[in-house]
Amino acid sequence: MLVIPAIDLKDGQCVRLRQGRMEDSTVFSDDPVKTAGHWRDQGARRLHLVDLNGAFAGEPVNGAIVEAIARAYPDLPLQIGGGIRDLETIEYYLNVGVKHVIIGTQAVRHPPFVAEACKAFPGRIIVGLDAKDGWVATDGWAEVSTVNVVDLARQFADNGVEAIIYTDIARDGMMQGVNVEATLRLARASTIPVIASGGVSRMDDIEGLCQVARTEVGAGIMGAITGRAIYEGALDLAQAQAYCDRFAGGAENTGAGA
Repeated sequence: MLVIPAIDLKDGQCVRLRQGRMEDSTVFSDDPVKTAGHWRDQGARRLHLVDLNGAFAGEPVNGAIVEAIARAYPDLPLQIGGGIRDLETIEYYLNVGVKHVIIGTQAVRHPPFVAEACKAFPGRIIVGLDAKDGWVATDGWAEVSTVNVVDLARQFADNGVEAIIYTDIARDGMMQGVNVEATLRLARASTIPVIASGGVSRMDDIEGLCQVARTEVGAGIMGAITGRAIYEGALDLAQAQAYCDRFAGGAENTGAGA
């Protein structure tokens, strides 16, 4: 299992939000490129980037920073979400060196777009499903839909999606622990690998996800995204990844750059 640091971009800075609220943000760095290098040096094998301004604007806003990170660390796989609504935006990010592009709001509003994107860019599309009490949220979490997260995930089973990032909004940025139960439910219901997000704040969360990932029903949990915890020192990235590697007997090393 991969432990994936999050770099959330707002107004050119690296920030963390609480429960997705733009007005409740903490600035951790004014140099996201340097921050990316720090996490690489700590053993990160993939980075999770989010253009927060883009998520609300519906188009890339911090694209130049994403491009700078990709250019500075060409061997570090990047996944980017926020404001991705069309094939042209996906193509832009892939052309500047991003490995995977995350479709969130558009996956809820127009699910056939996911199949279209997977066909155009095979092996490069991740779906981001952000939920509150089991219901999918869109537009930077500003709107909660009437779409059930498990039902929506099932729709993408045959599209060729590389992974589903599942975020529990209620726990994101709150340091309250990951929602292992909800993540497991999604992994059980979907044939697509799941990346856990929201509330990953201590070694107990990593250990719990590793335990679930090793069981038959949870075999689809391939990673965990963490943000505030590693920035504030509650979770040590290198230690967490080393634990995952030991737990899996080194199996994670075979696909870390995927």
